Amino acid sequence: MTQLSLRGSDRVLHVAWPDGTGADFPFLWLRDNCPSGFHPQTQEREFDLTGIPMDIAIAEATLEDGKIVLTWTGDGHVSRYDPEWLRDHRPGIGLADPARIDPVLWRGDFPADNLPRASAETLLSDDAALLDFLIDTKRTGLAVVDGMADNKDAGMAMARRVGFLRETNFGATFEVMSKPNPNNLAYTSHALPLHTDLANQELPPGFQFLHFLANEAEGGGSTFCDGFAIASDLRESDPEAFELLARTPVPFRFQDEDYDIRRHHTVIDLDPFGNLQELHFNAHLAGIFDLPAERMETYYRAYRKIMEMTRSETYVMTTRLAGGEMVIFDNRRVLHGRAAFDPNTGFRHLRGCYVDRGEFDSRIRVLSRKRAE
Repeated sequence: MTQLSLRGSDRVLHVAWPDGTGADFPFLWLRDNCPSGFHPQTQEREFDLTGIPMDIAIAEATLEDGKIVLTWTGDGHVSRYDPEWLRDHRPGIGLADPARIDPVLWRGDFPADNLPRASAETLLSDDAALLDFLIDTKRTGLAVVDGMADNKDAGMAMARRVGFLRETNFGATFEVMSKPNPNNLAYTSHALPLHTDLANQELPPGFQFLHFLANEAEGGGSTFCDGFAIASDLRESDPEAFELLARTPVPFRFQDEDYDIRRHHTVIDLDPFGNLQELHFNAHLAGIFDLPAERMETYYRAYRKIMEMTRSETYVMTTRLAGGEMVIFDNRRVLHGRAAFDPNTGFRHLRGCYVDRGEFDSRIRVLSRKRAE
């Protein structure tokens, strides 16, 4: 049986569940999260924390009909909590998140054939298969869809199965092919060293969906590397370089006739807990470094080190994707590039779009919820 104990001096309610799990719940946290303070349909909090005193206390705590019932001092408000809801939200643990998936790091010896792969027909029609594929894609950061329909909108249909398209200065979709008067190196036949897209944006796009409509030219092989694996190894082998790249913002810039978009980012971005969160690495969009002169050479050493790692066979996967295949990758983790190709030997046409990480994660959560029902 669930047991309750009030510790007024500590201003917490201790809850112990039958399986031996226990947790302390601060008074203010409990009052702020009283179920009556949330809108019944939207589940948004309507309760106003400024409407109660900071020293509010619990006058009585009881169990009634399977609920934890608290009576508060002052206004006599009564709160009723589901014990399992409290267990799921206990302080210091946080709510379980099916989209919180630990990355599996990979390096150059990881076979491209082992990447998550599924057919377009299955993913478009089967929610369970889509959920499994999204989880696997989140884990590796890179996956392949085959059997794509032979039309330019097929990739967009697949992306919209996951979430809203992220529009940028290149539009909601973009055509990757050699074209006259390009405003981006992707629109040439030149080799593209490994990079993340649009590091100049305030928030670079999340997952990229890149549909190979045709890949008949000589050359043009695709290259990928796991930026998290590189950063993790750098943190171990050269902590000074890692710290410089994780704590020193540098400028990135895109400019053409219509746009001039700039942003400072660190090359390696950590979350508030010190975990790898994303990379911003694009030598073509890197602006003119504006560090103080006395720090410049030390930073360049670290920057050159990670650039060398992105070109090492230790980390780079090389593959060739065919027309009818689509690659999906986390643009803020996986770096991508290509070999040069000869446009005179055949047609090469890719069409791409982006779905942000938040949309991708939301789809995992909603499909996981449906699976549990």
